[in-house]
Amino acid sequence: MHIHEPRTQVAIVGAGPAGLTLSHLLAAQGIDSVVVEARERHEIEGTIRAGILEQGTVDLLSGSGIDTRVHTEGARHDGIELRFDGRGHRIDFARHVGRSVWLYPQHEVLKDLIATRVTDGADLRFGVSDVALDGVGGTEPQVSFTDRDGNRTRLRCDVVAGCDGSAGVSRKAFPDGAAQDHFRTYPFGWFGILAEAPPSAPELIYAHSERGFALISSRTPTVQRMYFQCDPQEAPADWSDDRIWDELQARVAGEDGFSLKEGPIFQRGVIPMRSYVRAPMRHGRLLLAGDAAHTVPPTGAKGLNLAMADVQVLARTLTDFFGAGDDRALDTYGPTALRRVWRAQHFSYWMTSMLHTDPGGSDFDLNRQRGELDSVTSSPAGSTYLAEAYTGWRLSL
Repeated sequence: MHIHEPRTQVAIVGAGPAGLTLSHLLAAQGIDSVVVEARERHEIEGTIRAGILEQGTVDLLSGSGIDTRVHTEGARHDGIELRFDGRGHRIDFARHVGRSVWLYPQHEVLKDLIATRVTDGADLRFGVSDVALDGVGGTEPQVSFTDRDGNRTRLRCDVVAGCDGSAGVSRKAFPDGAAQDHFRTYPFGWFGILAEAPPSAPELIYAHSERGFALISSRTPTVQRMYFQCDPQEAPADWSDDRIWDELQARVAGEDGFSLKEGPIFQRGVIPMRSYVRAPMRHGRLLLAGDAAHTVPPTGAKGLNLAMADVQVLARTLTDFFGAGDDRALDTYGPTALRRVWRAQHFSYWMTSMLHTDPGGSDFDLNRQRGELDSVTSSPAGSTYLAEAYTGWRLSL
């Protein structure tokens, strides 16, 4: 079999938000890259994913020449509601920190990124298989793969960017003992639904109740996304539409008479809750970004935004590396990115522990959570911290 051996400066493994954005940012600096991805383009664009974009992520998308629709099709949110003891308490982001978030699904972000890279003539290899990384500990790494036509390619490069998620090959390419994995599994999951219904509220509602947590979100004016805390082993098929709506309504019910607007449920599933960090995020000429390096529980809406923050740092690092031609320029990436990662891990853990009921908890734990929620919502300092963290820390971290 003939093996093709092209060369590029940066081989990017994974065409998710991290990989595609990195490709775009590098191109703006005159740095060549090739993106390899196991999925086909239609699979990436057709997989419905949640999306709360921080202020900094929106600024990156709209300010770096990416043809995005976030400002025309996304929904700007200037706050969220924390709901407990049967009443809603709004955290006003605009008033506390002068920043906002946008409700804009991840698959729409990916459509924008792919369209922009295709228009710019980027080298995107979709539908590849048998991806393997070699020589990442030295100065001549390679990424080998088979394309959709069965041709074997050995892509030679200077640096590999591992942006292929938690189940990808990049993380596995680290030799034993080269990094430490920090991991936490939570004793609950999220039962998520998509329903045909009008919005129940103008902004997201994070609800704490004795029955457990619930999140009321939206996708479009006619499709709503909602979640409630459940056993991670729960079987979605055991829940009828009526049973799901009864549970959600019970978790948001209160003295103010608030209730959800119901409709047919056309998708349901259980999401596990976990936290993960790999440190360091680099081995030799292999640098990880996004879910390949870290995972957060979705309570803090940080996953996609952390990936975007990673690649901004990584693009700057690689620009310095190619300018200096010295591997020492790569040393700053991991420590800089990890500072923000650990802040996001703390915020996501804090939001999760404050809002979810502990399956083994007591009345003390339940009332302690109420006290914490009261402190956050009644204190300008507490509300400001939540607003700052939720809308995103500035990149100078």
